[in-house]
Amino acid sequence: MLQVSDIHTFYGRSHVLQGVSLKVDAKEIVCLLGRNGVGKSTTLKSITGLTPPRKGSVRFDGKEMRGMKPHEIVRRGISYVPEDRRIFPMLTVKENLVLGTKNLSNVNSEIKNGNLEKMYGYFPALRARKKQMGGTLSGGEQQMLTIARGLMGNPRLMLLDEPFEGLAPLIIKELTKIVTLMCQEEGLTLLLVEQNARLALKLANRGYVLEKGSVTFEGPRDVMLASEEVKKRCGI
Repeated sequence: MLQVSDIHTFYGRSHVLQGVSLKVDAKEIVCLLGRNGVGKSTTLKSITGLTPPRKGSVRFDGKEMRGMKPHEIVRRGISYVPEDRRIFPMLTVKENLVLGTKNLSNVNSEIKNGNLEKMYGYFPALRARKKQMGGTLSGGEQQMLTIARGLMGNPRLMLLDEPFEGLAPLIIKELTKIVTLMCQEEGLTLLLVEQNARLALKLANRGYVLEKGSVTFEGPRDVMLASEEVKKRCGI
């Protein structure tokens, strides 16, 4: 489904990604691991066109996306949930969710309402707070809202950047169950960036380890959990 080949991404003169390659097959959960500052978030931004690579290829369903605008990439069926959540604090939960449908083609009230009901089914806390302003939600509820908003556009591939950062263990446990259920029931494909490598590998089928802007290790979950190199590089 997603094929990233030898991408090089810069911030000014800083060469952040130095030939990153990875792939994500349909209905897989793949994690991208590594310590802070190694280029994990930049990889997601490069895929979505927010920080376009200067070199390399980003293909989705066999079609090149490098050079496309972010909104064009979203319309291809890719949803990006950023680390900083970016909810609209002065809009209600429902209004935040409905904004997630803006890139859908031929969207109507029936589609919006159907997607809302689906999200309320996965996230009952959001139904209870649908008239509440987004800025008044707890951190865990805001993260639920951000993920649910990303799903309102019916994506086939979701890119999640540090979705569990700063959350209480009980909220993390609840969110991991919901994310796993969504992938199973919706056939969703997921590329996950997560600082907690052990947690990420509980969710993922496969993983990649980044260090200094390059992939240094890749493999299936069991291989990665058993690898001394992965343990050292990811702090497991």
